[in-house]
Amino acid sequence: MSRASTSARPPGRPRTGVNAEVFAATLRTVHELGYARATVERIAAAAGVAKTTVYRRWPTKGELIVDCLVDAFGPAPLEGADRAEIMSSIVRWIAGKISEPGTGDAFAGVFSDAVSDPALREVLSTRFQDPYRLALQEALGEPEQRVLLYIDVVVGTLLHRMGMTGEPMVESDVDALIEMVLRHFADGPGGAPGA
Repeated sequence: MSRASTSARPPGRPRTGVNAEVFAATLRTVHELGYARATVERIAAAAGVAKTTVYRRWPTKGELIVDCLVDAFGPAPLEGADRAEIMSSIVRWIAGKISEPGTGDAFAGVFSDAVSDPALREVLSTRFQDPYRLALQEALGEPEQRVLLYIDVVVGTLLHRMGMTGEPMVESDVDALIEMVLRHFADGPGGAPGA
């Protein structure tokens, strides 16, 4: 077989390898320096890539952080014997992810930036929140507005605790959050609050 007919790998690292390295470097840099000081330049240096490599894939820091969070969170655990189990596992999953080094800081930082940046807010909504919202709507048979309220209550509470204390919520408080959320949502669409 001639050299011209073999399929040679293009020069440089495989694309997915670069993404994984940049995502790991992003969370590490945010954890070590804080969200504000974790610049694209510092993240690129920590990943061992040129900043142009990062900017080609993610035009802004916000887009990088959102895609990094999508990768860090992965698919939602939507399994359980009943609604209460599914909803409880979701709360524990989100609490666990937010407590991972760099992840809670990155989430809180990009969320805060999105408040005054409509373009970033759109990226955060479409790439991060919407896929989870749609999966929850399907798994729970809930309308969009109730799922959004569930997300707001759970994520808002967990991020607020992280922002106010610098620490993730302790397990006993996660248990109390689950109990509170289930009181309102476990009965299903249109369920009576406090039932």
